[in-house]
Amino acid sequence: MTDSKAMILGCSGLKLTEDEKAFYRNERPWGFILFGRNISEPQQVADLTAEMRDCVGRKAPVLIDQEGGRVQRIKPPILQAYPSAAVIGALYDEDREKGLRAAWLMSRLHAFDLTRFGIDVDCLPVLDVPVEGASNVIGNRAYGTDPLKVAALGKVAADGLKAGGVLPVMKHIPGHGRGMVDSHHDLPVVEASLSELEAHDFIPFAAMKDELMGMTCHLVFKAIDPDNPATTSRKVIDGIIREKLGFDGLLMSDDSSMNALKGTLGERAANIAAGGCDIVLHCNGVMDEMTAVAREVPALAGRALERAQKVEAAIGAATDGDEAALRAEFNAMLPTA
Repeated sequence: MTDSKAMILGCSGLKLTEDEKAFYRNERPWGFILFGRNISEPQQVADLTAEMRDCVGRKAPVLIDQEGGRVQRIKPPILQAYPSAAVIGALYDEDREKGLRAAWLMSRLHAFDLTRFGIDVDCLPVLDVPVEGASNVIGNRAYGTDPLKVAALGKVAADGLKAGGVLPVMKHIPGHGRGMVDSHHDLPVVEASLSELEAHDFIPFAAMKDELMGMTCHLVFKAIDPDNPATTSRKVIDGIIREKLGFDGLLMSDDSSMNALKGTLGERAANIAAGGCDIVLHCNGVMDEMTAVAREVPALAGRALERAQKVEAAIGAATDGDEAALRAEFNAMLPTA
């Protein structure tokens, strides 16, 4: 653990290539992340996560975006199709307690699902609060447009994962809800004042400041730092995320290969580390890009190392639960997506 580099990396396919194995052994990423290209059938996924950990000689965290709706990396027939956050949010509007129960249940079922494959971190909940006219990159991935509702549902969703021994990652801190363009392709610029952001966008993240992991957003907040997206901004990370919101957990970047960020992959990784993120995320598994990232990423040390150790210590402590009964309760409550 102490010699791990401050990065989470993807891989190219269904199993590791010899080049990938050698690269991971030498560069020692702290964790890994899986995408749809890495999924074919249950045993293959379990074998892949084991192979990843074997390369670094430790039980490295393995992450996935398993939200439900259009962001569900492991799909039918391997796993059931889960509804989007917006569907959970609509149920909450009809019956608050039922909505909260559904959010908890879906996360608890995700934990049953993912731990079978050796996956122990889910990039959920989405705490972004979309505004009128925002890009659909968040859209129905959000629980709704009321920050207090988003906070309430996000909290129980995180609790459901933790009950199953899986750690949540709240995203995209300090809020992607005002992004008018898709940050996978362009850099969104937010014009809202700091007081507007505090009264709306920041509320769910402040409410969940004690979670152990968070993921940044690639948005420029002009009122805070007009020159740098949140992911690379000391003003946002130190002044807003750490101080104003009070989040002291492990802070990882959103994907460094997204085109909202400028520069080469190496420059992006260096800027992310310099901006105050604890961990650089790189997702696409392209070896040349991973090599460039690894050259610029420091070893985990200091507060970042302490936060990473807290995360690792918290993974895997599942409470008992009757999976069949919980699944039947959830499926009776909500149609599958």
